[in-house]
Amino acid sequence: MLSVETHAAMPWPDALDWEVRAAEAVAAALAITPFAALVDAAPLVEVAVRLTDDAEVRALNHDFRGKDKPTNVLSFPQVQADLLESLANSDDGEILLGDIVLARETCAREAAEKNVSLADHATHLIVHGALHLVGYDHMDDAAAAAMEALEVKALASLGIANPYADQD
Repeated sequence: MLSVETHAAMPWPDALDWEVRAAEAVAAALAITPFAALVDAAPLVEVAVRLTDDAEVRALNHDFRGKDKPTNVLSFPQVQADLLESLANSDDGEILLGDIVLARETCAREAAEKNVSLADHATHLIVHGALHLVGYDHMDDAAAAAMEALEVKALASLGIANPYADQD
């Protein structure tokens, strides 16, 4: 069973139940992957979503990626990619899939630039982060296109428009 724990380090705008939104986004992302069974798996599958600010994300980005700047979302997978396929059959009781961290100021700025709500943009970033937790990446054009297609499909299932439509 999927459990998404959300922690806001400070209030985030848009009167929204971020815990519900984050859980929906993670579930939608997993549902369109070969790891869809994790949503209803016997062990508890945990994802942590932290809503914080640019300063915290900048420090994490510096410490873990060597980049001294904030970014919109960071993902910290806790399961090796080659072990993901066996997780749904695990009898370990709990599986920490990983952490997703969003930076409020960067997300808000990007949402304004894209003329979308912060809620929809953050949802997109949570979907993006959840896909990273199950091994997807965008290191080359083919991988980026595949990941974007999954994001679009997951977001559509949540009633959110294609965030890449203006870029095509």
